[in-house]
Amino acid sequence: MVIRDHTELRVYQVAFDGAMEIYQLVKTWPDYEKYGLADQIRRSSRSVCGNIAEAWRKRRYPAHFVSKLSDADAEAAETGVWLDFAWRCEYVDEDNYVNLRENYNHICGMLTVMIKNPEKWCNT
Repeated sequence: MVIRDHTELRVYQVAFDGAMEIYQLVKTWPDYEKYGLADQIRRSSRSVCGNIAEAWRKRRYPAHFVSKLSDADAEAAETGVWLDFAWRCEYVDEDNYVNLRENYNHICGMLTVMIKNPEKWCNT
């Protein structure tokens, strides 16, 4: 299968769905978290998608591709940290926490595979 756009990448699709789940979830959090934890987790989850898109556009340069995927991986890990805080603050129930945490661990895994094998994705 030929992938023509970053939106066709499975990792992008999973990350986008995760960011949208988080967007819906934080709507229920206390108002005082609007510019705190809620803002942080929304930004980091969306940044995963943005960095994947940038990586895809830079894939003719393997080092740039890997660098942007590394940024996406870091943002996915950061999202996991904010999920941990949300869990400890009791803003998220156990099912949502476990599902989202597993989702972001899976995203990190997919990105790691791409980082280790850039030649499969790059136009070199």
